[in-house]
Amino acid sequence: MPVGPGSVRLRPAERADAGLILEFIRELAEYEKLGNQVTATEAGIAETLFGRDAVPRCILAFAGDQPAGFALFFRTYSTFLGRPGLYLEDLFVRPAFRRRGIGRRLLVELARIARDEHCGRVEWAVLDWNEPAIGFYKSLGAIGMGEWTVYRVTGEALDRLAAEAPR
Repeated sequence: MPVGPGSVRLRPAERADAGLILEFIRELAEYEKLGNQVTATEAGIAETLFGRDAVPRCILAFAGDQPAGFALFFRTYSTFLGRPGLYLEDLFVRPAFRRRGIGRRLLVELARIARDEHCGRVEWAVLDWNEPAIGFYKSLGAIGMGEWTVYRVTGEALDRLAAEAPR
Protein backbone atom coordinates (compact mmCIF):
# COMPACT_ATOMS: atom_id res chain seq x y z
CA MET A 1 0.00 0.00 0.00
CA PRO A 2 1.41 3.43 -0.86
CA VAL A 3 2.31 5.66 2.04
CA GLY A 4 0.77 9.07 2.45
CA PRO A 5 2.76 12.05 1.23
CA GLY A 6 3.42 13.27 4.76
CA SER A 7 4.82 9.99 6.03
CA VAL A 8 7.70 9.72 3.52
CA ARG A 9 10.38 12.33 3.50
CA LEU A 10 13.16 12.65 0.92
CA ARG A 11 16.26 14.73 1.39
CA PRO A 12 19.71 15.08 -0.14
CA ALA A 13 22.33 13.10 1.74
CA GLU A 14 24.97 14.93 3.75
CA ARG A 15 28.48 13.96 4.84
CA ALA A 16 27.12 12.85 8.23
CA ASP A 17 25.01 10.25 6.38
CA ALA A 18 28.04 8.33 5.05
CA GLY A 19 27.55 5.50 7.56
CA LEU A 20 23.86 5.14 6.67
CA ILE A 21 24.66 5.16 2.97
CA LEU A 22 27.23 2.41 3.50
CA GLU A 23 24.60 0.39 5.41
CA PHE A 24 22.23 0.73 2.43
CA ILE A 25 25.00 -0.28 0.01
CA ARG A 26 25.79 -3.40 2.07
CA GLU A 27 22.10 -4.33 2.30
CA LEU A 28 21.67 -3.86 -1.44
CA ALA A 29 24.75 -5.98 -2.13
CA GLU A 30 23.40 -8.78 0.08
CA TYR A 31 20.05 -8.64 -1.75
CA GLU A 32 21.88 -8.86 -5.07
CA LYS A 33 23.99 -11.78 -3.77
CA LEU A 34 27.11 -9.64 -4.17
CA GLY A 35 27.88 -8.88 -0.52
CA ASN A 36 31.43 -10.19 -0.80
CA GLN A 37 32.21 -7.49 -3.40
CA VAL A 38 31.65 -4.49 -1.12
CA THR A 39 34.99 -2.96 -0.17
CA ALA A 40 33.69 0.57 0.41
CA THR A 41 34.36 2.22 3.76
CA GLU A 42 32.50 4.98 5.57
CA ALA A 43 35.50 7.31 5.13
CA GLY A 44 35.65 6.47 1.42
CA ILE A 45 31.93 7.15 0.99
CA ALA A 46 32.27 10.46 2.85
CA GLU A 47 35.14 11.58 0.62
CA THR A 48 33.80 10.42 -2.74
CA LEU A 49 30.24 11.62 -2.15
CA PHE A 50 30.94 14.83 -0.26
CA GLY A 51 34.58 15.73 -0.85
CA ARG A 52 35.89 18.54 -3.01
CA ASP A 53 35.82 16.54 -6.26
CA ALA A 54 32.58 14.64 -5.54
CA VAL A 55 30.55 13.69 -8.60
CA PRO A 56 27.78 11.37 -7.38
CA ARG A 57 24.75 12.58 -5.46
CA CYS A 58 22.47 10.73 -3.11
CA ILE A 59 18.86 11.08 -1.99
CA LEU A 60 17.71 9.47 1.24
CA ALA A 61 14.16 8.32 1.94
CA PHE A 62 12.67 8.17 5.41
CA ALA A 63 9.38 6.61 6.49
CA GLY A 64 8.58 8.71 9.50
CA ASP A 65 11.94 8.87 11.26
CA GLN A 66 13.12 5.48 9.96
CA PRO A 67 15.73 5.35 7.16
CA ALA A 68 13.91 3.47 4.40
CA GLY A 69 16.01 3.72 1.25
CA PHE A 70 18.28 5.65 -1.03
CA ALA A 71 19.06 6.55 -4.61
CA LEU A 72 22.64 7.26 -5.66
CA PHE A 73 23.18 8.86 -9.07
CA PHE A 74 25.50 10.98 -11.18
CA ARG A 75 25.49 12.99 -14.41
CA THR A 76 26.36 11.43 -17.73
CA TYR A 77 26.36 12.79 -21.24
CA SER A 78 24.63 11.56 -24.39
CA THR A 79 26.40 12.46 -27.59
CA PHE A 80 23.33 11.34 -29.55
CA LEU A 81 21.04 13.69 -27.62
CA GLY A 82 23.66 16.38 -27.16
CA ARG A 83 22.43 16.69 -23.57
CA PRO A 84 23.38 15.49 -20.12
CA GLY A 85 21.65 12.56 -18.49
CA LEU A 86 21.46 11.00 -15.07
CA TYR A 87 22.69 7.51 -14.31
CA LEU A 88 21.09 5.79 -11.34
CA GLU A 89 23.88 3.71 -9.83
CA ASP A 90 21.87 2.31 -6.93
CA LEU A 91 18.26 2.35 -5.79
CA PHE A 92 17.38 0.43 -2.66
CA VAL A 93 14.42 0.30 -0.32
CA ARG A 94 14.70 -1.80 2.81
CA PRO A 95 12.41 -4.86 2.71
CA ALA A 96 10.27 -3.63 5.62
CA PHE A 97 9.37 -0.51 3.61
CA ARG A 98 8.78 -2.04 0.18
CA ARG A 99 5.45 -1.87 -1.63
CA ARG A 100 4.66 1.47 0.00
CA GLY A 101 5.57 3.74 -2.91
CA ILE A 102 9.00 4.75 -1.60
CA GLY A 103 10.93 3.45 -4.61
CA ARG A 104 8.54 5.28 -6.87
CA ARG A 105 8.99 8.48 -4.85
CA LEU A 106 12.77 8.20 -5.23
CA LEU A 107 12.47 7.72 -9.00
CA VAL A 108 9.96 10.57 -9.30
CA GLU A 109 12.44 12.82 -7.52
CA LEU A 110 15.22 11.66 -9.84
CA ALA A 111 13.00 12.42 -12.85
CA ARG A 112 12.28 15.88 -11.44
CA ILE A 113 16.00 16.56 -11.01
CA ALA A 114 16.66 15.35 -14.57
CA ARG A 115 13.94 17.60 -15.96
CA ASP A 116 15.06 20.61 -13.93
CA GLU A 117 18.68 20.11 -15.05
CA HIS A 118 17.64 19.72 -18.72
CA CYS A 119 18.75 16.10 -18.92
CA GLY A 120 17.63 14.03 -21.86
CA ARG A 121 17.28 10.76 -19.96
CA VAL A 122 17.64 8.77 -16.78
CA GLU A 123 19.09 5.29 -17.10
CA TRP A 124 20.25 2.43 -14.93
CA ALA A 125 21.13 -1.25 -15.00
CA VAL A 126 19.22 -4.08 -13.35
CA LEU A 127 20.28 -7.68 -12.80
CA ASP A 128 18.41 -9.90 -15.24
CA TRP A 129 17.17 -12.23 -12.48
CA ASN A 130 15.63 -9.38 -10.45
CA GLU A 131 12.05 -9.80 -11.69
CA PRO A 132 10.45 -7.68 -8.93
CA ALA A 133 12.66 -4.71 -9.87
CA ILE A 134 12.16 -5.26 -13.60
CA GLY A 135 8.38 -5.34 -13.16
CA PHE A 136 8.51 -2.20 -11.04
CA TYR A 137 10.62 -0.33 -13.60
CA LYS A 138 8.36 -1.39 -16.46
CA SER A 139 5.34 -0.14 -14.51
CA LEU A 140 6.97 3.31 -14.57
CA GLY A 141 7.36 3.23 -18.34
CA ALA A 142 11.03 2.21 -18.38
CA ILE A 143 12.18 -0.01 -21.21
CA GLY A 144 14.99 -2.55 -21.19
CA MET A 145 17.89 -1.91 -23.51
CA GLY A 146 18.31 -5.57 -24.45
CA GLU A 147 20.55 -4.82 -27.40
CA TRP A 148 23.19 -3.30 -25.09
CA THR A 149 25.65 -5.30 -22.99
CA VAL A 150 27.52 -3.70 -20.10
CA TYR A 151 31.27 -4.25 -20.04
CA ARG A 152 33.59 -3.59 -17.13
CA VAL A 153 37.33 -3.42 -16.56
CA THR A 154 38.31 -3.65 -12.90
CA GLY A 155 41.01 -4.95 -10.58
CA GLU A 156 44.04 -6.54 -12.23
CA ALA A 157 42.62 -6.07 -15.74
CA LEU A 158 42.29 -2.34 -15.06
CA ASP A 159 45.84 -2.20 -13.72
CA ARG A 160 47.22 -4.04 -16.79
CA LEU A 161 45.38 -1.77 -19.20
CA ALA A 162 46.46 1.39 -17.37
CA ALA A 163 50.08 0.18 -17.36
CA GLU A 164 50.08 0.49 -21.18
CA ALA A 165 49.68 4.28 -20.97
CA PRO A 166 52.84 6.23 -21.75
CA ARG A 167 54.30 8.06 -18.78
